[in-house]
Parts: sequence; structure tokens; C-alpha cells
Amino acid sequence: MARRTLLSGLSAFAATALTGCVGGSPEKRHIRIATGSPTAVYYAVGTALAGIIEQELPGVEATTMVTAASAENVELISNDQAEIGFTQADILVTGTTPDPRIAALARVYDDLLHLVVRDDSPIKSLDHLRGRRVSVGASGSGTGVTVGRLLTVAGMGQPGVVTQEKLNLDDSLRALSTGGIDAFFFSGGLPVTGIKQLSGNTRTRIVDLAKWVSAMRKEYSDVYVVRDVPASTYQLPPVSTLAVPNFLVVPRSMADDLAFDLARMLLERRDVLAVAHPAAERLDIRSAVATLPVPLHPGAADYFKSVKP
Repeated sequence: MARRTLLSGLSAFAATALTGCVGGSPEKRHIRIATGSPTAVYYAVGTALAGIIEQELPGVEATTMVTAASAENVELISNDQAEIGFTQADILVTGTTPDPRIAALARVYDDLLHLVVRDDSPIKSLDHLRGRRVSVGASGSGTGVTVGRLLTVAGMGQPGVVTQEKLNLDDSLRALSTGGIDAFFFSGGLPVTGIKQLSGNTRTRIVDLAKWVSAMRKEYSDVYVVRDVPASTYQLPPVSTLAVPNFLVVPRSMADDLAFDLARMLLERRDVLAVAHPAAERLDIRSAVATLPVPLHPGAADYFKSVKP
């Protein structure tokens, strides 16, 4: 398949372009990448992707946006306030039909739900969170949505059963280390840098959540699966937990040529993304196309067809 040109793709992609000129030269075109916490995976991979875009697409300025993560990112994409966003798949399947304004660029890796406690904590299972102060993820995060569903299937979603604090990852790390909370949840690809740093400074544990996956699949979606957190990840005892696929999404209105180039960069420059964070090592063409129920953007689909093994 002939290589699409950047110029034709970006000319149709009005949301990323500034139309003015300075001194007779066109201003740079902009691509905004909605990520998450600065100490989590989305931001690390998104920052690396921004660098690749600027290297590969002359005249384009790519910037990362610090956000609450998945739910906020989807809203930003839907409202044309970002051009690329990271999101958990479960954020996109809250209804029977995916939002027609959103298309997937690729499936990147799986997010694993971490329930982190201090090593001397009496909390050994999800049930032990009753009466405890727990960070359930920031408002607008994928963590918050997943945890809300998990507590509901466990019969713990009613007000007062768990004292819920809506903290982002950085605030959760600080609060657990100082005793401000008893536990926190965070959903991210392995390893989550902030959790790894915490485990090096404060004796912690990760609570096994595997027993709740079947209930989550039955009640909400079969996007939920069981994944292992090996001992080597955080130098902690291994556990199994709830996991959900992670997608890069874009506006459905994005020009096919640009979506083609972005998908190409993900696969061709995977080594650079993996240096930024090991989770990107899991990106390959077979898993990248598995984005149902969210359709691939036609431009991305064209790229994957062109390199199909």
C-alpha cells in the first residue's frame, strides 16, 4: 500500500491545525495526547509517543496532557479537546453501543487493578475494606469506574460501607505512606512506577482480587480477565487480579491518513515506547487490532491490513 502523505492527512484534520501564519510561515500543527498521572504508565508512554510524532511528522507539535485518566480522556476526545487518548476498554462499554464519535487506534496492553496496603495491614481481601478509608481513584479516572463496579458486585457499594477518598495516584501514594488512608486502588500497566517506588520506601502488599473477576464479567462485560502480578514486578509476593484491555482512541473524524501514520508509528517505534515503559513491549499487530466493541479507525485498519503477517 502506498504511503499516505502527512500533508493530505493533516489538511483534513482541522482540529489539530492553526490556520494563521507568522512572518509568512505556517504555524505548527498540534496533536494533544490525553494521558494521566505523571507517575503512571499513560504519561510515560504518551510522552514518548509525542516525541516520536514530532520526529516523524515535520511541522507537527505534539503535547501530553496530565489528566485524571481514562474517563476524562474519553470525554476530551469526544469533545474535540484532544486528538489521542489512553483509556481502559471498560470505560467504552458502559452502554450497548460505543460512542460513534470515538474510534480505536490500537489496543496497547492490559491495565491491572492494584489494591495496595501497608504490609502490616490487617486487610487481606476485598471484604476487609469494610469500615476502612480507601482511595478509589480520582474523579474522571478509569480506576474510579472499575472500582465502583467491583465494590458493587462485592456488596460494598452502598454509602458508608467503605469511606471512599477520590485521590489520584500521587496523592494516594502519599496518603498510604503517612497513614492517611488504609488502602488505595490504581489500575495501570505493569509496573506502575509510583507503586514500585512506594514499595521500595514503605513495606507494602498487593491484595489478590482474582475471585471477583467472574462476577465482573457476568454483571458488566467480558472485557474483564484475570492477570498475574509476578513477584519480580515489585519485589512483593505474587498475586492475581482483575485486568482490562487498554486502548489508544482518537476522534472518528480524524483523517484516515493521519490515523494510518499514527498506527504505523506505534508498531514501527515500539522499541522507543518500551524504553519509556515496559508495558509497551506487549504491543504487537495481533493484539493491536483486538479493539472490539470499539471499531478501529479506518485509517488504522488500513495500516494493519498493509502489514498483516
